[in-house]
Amino acid sequence: MKFTLSWLKDHLDTDASLAEICERLTMIGLEVEAVDDRAVFAPFRIARVLSAEKHPDADKLKVLTVEAGPDINGGKPMQIVCGAPNARAGLVGVLAIPGTYVPGIDTTLSIGRIRGVESHGMMCSERELELSDSHDGIIDLAEDAPVGAKFADYADLDDPVIEINLTPNRPDATGVAGIARDLAASGLGTLKTKAPERIEGEGDCPVSVRVESATCTGFALRQVAGVANGASPQWMQKRLRAIGLRPINALVDITNYVMLELGQPIH
Repeated sequence: MKFTLSWLKDHLDTDASLAEICERLTMIGLEVEAVDDRAVFAPFRIARVLSAEKHPDADKLKVLTVEAGPDINGGKPMQIVCGAPNARAGLVGVLAIPGTYVPGIDTTLSIGRIRGVESHGMMCSERELELSDSHDGIIDLAEDAPVGAKFADYADLDDPVIEINLTPNRPDATGVAGIARDLAASGLGTLKTKAPERIEGEGDCPVSVRVESATCTGFALRQVAGVANGASPQWMQKRLRAIGLRPINALVDITNYVMLELGQPIH
């Protein structure tokens, strides 16, 4: 079971540190197997392309001049060779400088020469940062994205991911809400409770339900019609990606999210 720290704190009001939370999880029988502090994203910076010229010896490559704020290269523009079709002057994207480990290509960058032109880093695609499978072009941020800032801060990628080992007798911990409840019961913070908003329906449900189980204490059914499927909200996609799930569309993502939030499969 994986979840992010911010996701847990949606359900648990606590001032405990990440280390204290992990220690308490293990103490209450939810053994922490791994913690990803997202440090891999720390070196990536938001950068602006000042110019994009055709490479002298390669039709599909461009030579970019890139600025990434006063903390990178002494504030001086850097030369980068890039093959992305959307690379252009004015684009604001994500820069990896020499010495940066790029997880999507499992490589630590160094200063190199590409077809005879020196390159001092890489403008990254989403796949190179393992944010999605997209590699048709480099990341294209909003024009007002703060040049020089850490991309992890801007994109909320600094949220640690906790992975716990579940035993078969702990179905209550298959959702983030259940894990938060257990932590609160152990004295580590207070459980956040919020009554669900009542949504009035229209008309009768055309599907009937008959409960035949003697041990079932409750069963609810509701039909939702007229749904226009599309992309799920970015905040939901980020959380799903953080725990290793690929966003599909709103309907699939919502069912996955509710399952992980409450431990209740609804597929």
